[in-house]
Amino acid sequence: MLLAFILLYLMMNLFIGYWASGKVKGARDFVIAGRRLPVLVAGPALFATWFGSETIMGSSSEFVEAGVPGIISDPLGAALCLMLVGLFFARPIYRLNILTFNDFFRMRFNSSVELISVLAIVPSYFGWIAAQLLALALILQAILGLPILAGILLCAAVVVAYTYTGGMWAVSATDFVQTIMIIIGLIFLAVSLVGHAGGLSHLAAQQPGDFFRFFPRAGFTDWMVWIAAWMTFGLGGIPSQDIFQRTMSARSERAAAHSAFLAGLLYLSIGLFPLFIALAARQSYPGLAEGEPQMLLLEVAMAHTGLPLQILFFGALISAILSTTSGAILAPATVIGENLIKPRFPGLSDGQLLRAMRYSVIGVTAIATVMANMNSSIHDLVASSTTLLLTSLFIPLAMGLYWKKASCAGALAAIFGGAGAWLACELAATEIPATIFGLLGSMAGMVGGSLLAPDESYAAYQAEATG
Repeated sequence: MLLAFILLYLMMNLFIGYWASGKVKGARDFVIAGRRLPVLVAGPALFATWFGSETIMGSSSEFVEAGVPGIISDPLGAALCLMLVGLFFARPIYRLNILTFNDFFRMRFNSSVELISVLAIVPSYFGWIAAQLLALALILQAILGLPILAGILLCAAVVVAYTYTGGMWAVSATDFVQTIMIIIGLIFLAVSLVGHAGGLSHLAAQQPGDFFRFFPRAGFTDWMVWIAAWMTFGLGGIPSQDIFQRTMSARSERAAAHSAFLAGLLYLSIGLFPLFIALAARQSYPGLAEGEPQMLLLEVAMAHTGLPLQILFFGALISAILSTTSGAILAPATVIGENLIKPRFPGLSDGQLLRAMRYSVIGVTAIATVMANMNSSIHDLVASSTTLLLTSLFIPLAMGLYWKKASCAGALAAIFGGAGAWLACELAATEIPATIFGLLGSMAGMVGGSLLAPDESYAAYQAEATG
């Protein structure tokens, strides 16, 4: 019965993709759904951007092992990111009427900055997509005993099918349905397992004294580690194409900002459910998943819940992962078409651009599929996907929007200075997280480069943005 439900659910997503394909008349519909989504659709779509395997399986296992310090990055930092997008980035970017973040780098600086930003953004998605494919394969292995490679290939085929045909229309429509499944499934499982563990107060009382410690200990290094954890998603997620794409799909500037706020609230509230579900599961069934913490929720759901709860839980889990995967595939495919292919073929028609983006969906998924088969850790795959964005692109984006003196030379220095400082400190295994040095290096590069080599890029950008 559970298998039948999962197959039916996958078929439903394919049907939605087929339905959405009728709304795709050109590249703009494929990429940002024609900018026609209301807040109640755009918000859940944005929430579903990250609410996938990392939150349900990765962060929940981190919470069980490390307590609150283990979840600063996700879900707390991820929720902060969505709020910051709504406060500072959604409105000014929406006014530009562009398709990708990289279009902004071209408008604000030049084509060289655009190209380098593409080379930073596109690879950052491979690990993220691979993590989702691996998580779906683990689910199929737990339910069917399907080999990991077979599960990865099956899941990749399903997601590609509806993303390829329907683009952002399919992603948004499926995300809306999947968000409902996520909320219902997690609430029911949380009530069941937390109740079985004796309630929240009893569960909290069983944890070590510093389990719910929010702030770090007094040491300077501890504070730097804490700040770096907030920055990983809180700032590093801002210059990501999937967040931009879903925000820009809203039907107005106001709706774009409000959808980001709604997504942040959903993430902060719904993101807590997997954490307490995992804690209750570990408390009630301490022998499960000792060697593989990220499998804890799957094993508990399979062994200690009835069929109705299994359907709700696996429906929520598959929903979360599918929604994250589809958006993460569409984002780099869009960038490849818009910022790599289109500038090099000026005579490309809209239909040809649309085909290029669709072929890119297949190519991106193929690379991520290979990566998923090479790495067995969801957490490690996800961690590798945002660091480069944080250390190279956040400062050029933020200061490009809000500092008139930011120049092309400053943007290039920020990208290379930030990435170089991060890589050097990572190789040196510094006690303070390398991302701190990377962000500081990026900021120093932007300020130094802009003051030493000023230009008129801001005036040209303003003329293009308002003209």
